[in-house]
Amino acid sequence: MSDSHMTQKIAAAVAEALKYERLSLKDALLMIRKGEEMAESIHVPMVIAVVDDGGNLVAMHRMDDSLLAGISIACSKAYTAAALRSPTEEAAKSILPGEPLYGLQQTHPGRFCIFGGGIPIIRNGRCIGALGVSGGTVEQDMAVARHASTL
Repeated sequence: MSDSHMTQKIAAAVAEALKYERLSLKDALLMIRKGEEMAESIHVPMVIAVVDDGGNLVAMHRMDDSLLAGISIACSKAYTAAALRSPTEEAAKSILPGEPLYGLQQTHPGRFCIFGGGIPIIRNGRCIGALGVSGGTVEQDMAVARHASTL
């Protein structure tokens, strides 16, 4: 293969990769704002974290009076949803004893969190990131995460 042909192949691959939509800070802040509004409406202070498709933190917001533990939990929920490309409550069903993914949460100590409240952000059939919410009951976290993740 000639250098020219190889250069063209590399350029084509880079161009293809750049076509994919990325999760922007603007989108992350919008999701956080939507999540905070809902959390305020149900009177539950929460932590809301948004990560990119690689599980890297894009933005995080800790509401006044939210639990300190919510910081790491929200970040872990977002990471888990991005890593598995699945809501965390779905992953929770698969890691119970006797289920196919039993023990999965032990593969990434301190990173995986399978409580409900983590939602992948899907655009054009591709996961571009995820959102994690912590501070209320699992049901409240899931409701706020679902609400916030819709742009």
